[in-house]
Amino acid sequence: MHPIERLRHVARVSGADPALVASEAAGALASMASIEPAGLVPACRRLIERHVTSGPVWWMCARVLSAADPAAGARQAASDLDADRTDRVLAGELPEGATVTVVGWPDATAAALRSRGDVEVLVLDAGGEGGVLARRLRDGGSECDLVPDRGVGPAAAVSDVVIVEALMASTAGLLAPPGSLPAAAVAAHFGVPVWAVVATGRLLPAGLWDAALARLDGSGDEPWDRAAELVPVGLVTQVITADGPSTPEDGLADASCPVAPELLRPAG
Repeated sequence: MHPIERLRHVARVSGADPALVASEAAGALASMASIEPAGLVPACRRLIERHVTSGPVWWMCARVLSAADPAAGARQAASDLDADRTDRVLAGELPEGATVTVVGWPDATAAALRSRGDVEVLVLDAGGEGGVLARRLRDGGSECDLVPDRGVGPAAAVSDVVIVEALMASTAGLLAPPGSLPAAAVAAHFGVPVWAVVATGRLLPAGLWDAALARLDGSGDEPWDRAAELVPVGLVTQVITADGPSTPEDGLADASCPVAPELLRPAG
């Protein structure tokens, strides 16, 4: 398949693991860099327009456009995404026998929970994805309850930990699936720890974070109709990354991609 056709296919994908989408797109961009380098900037801009709330897509595109060798930059970005170990770090940090609330189907968190049979999971059914995750966890032997939207507050209040997995993050907070904000707010009110899971590729520098929020705000959608919502950093107790647990101040401080100026302007 020609790299442009491959990119078009990736751009149309919805509902898949953002890291997998970014990794597939990186492979196509690596090929494009060799045969049509002038197309890299518009291709990255179009990818972002289709995946505005995907931190890994922003992160990967910034790495590619800022690299001295874009093809090598794309391959390295894909390798870093594939090597992410955030799920294993999270699995090791969860308290034994804990009751944990999660929202929807967070990819790294789901992988961590599947490896821990001693954790009770309360899955908030965000957009219908929670039901699928709950069934998978039960099939794997985990104790799991599917919580309807109206149960967000009570579920968070009775949990030992509320986990919010970032679609993207920065020092100001994180974008996460709908339902994450009320879950984190209720947890913070009742003194329940809120863990922000920030997998590889989700942490962006302020410039890219601001550009992403500007596109989201300019989408015309009401805040309650958007595919992601902002969780302020003040609600977060601990950040879990591939490097381990840390405070929000430390865990959200160092993005591993530059601010690529080409991405600050929307696609024409």
